[in-house]
Amino acid sequence: QVRLVESGGGLVQAGGSLRLSCAASGRTSTRYAMGWFRQAPGKEREFVAAIRWSGGGTVYADSVKGRFTISVDNAKNTVSLQMNSLKPEDTAVYFCAARYGIVVLQGPDEYDYWGQGTQVTVSS
Repeated sequence: QVRLVESGGGLVQAGGSLRLSCAASGRTSTRYAMGWFRQAPGKEREFVAAIRWSGGGTVYADSVKGRFTISVDNAKNTVSLQMNSLKPEDTAVYFCAARYGIVVLQGPDEYDYWGQGTQVTVSS
């Protein structure tokens, strides 16, 4: 079992920045891939970014490429999402997820463990 706890959400003006963190505990290992997803009201959960727990293999959704950066800190067992140049359309609940396997995938159904989410609100 893997437990994931997100933090760092909040309210920010358009153009601002936020850094989300996901603390992982339990059976984490370098054979996991980690992802960030988001879900806005009335919309389906969508892929944002993913990375191998060992680092590398980063993948981004086109909508966030060049603005968001995903990273891992193995010493602290955390996965972070640095979000810059935020837009109102980035407003959503952001979820951290983990899947067993080193292949980085984008489908929510491919992930085995999920955090409870953290709210990000970007005002115009």
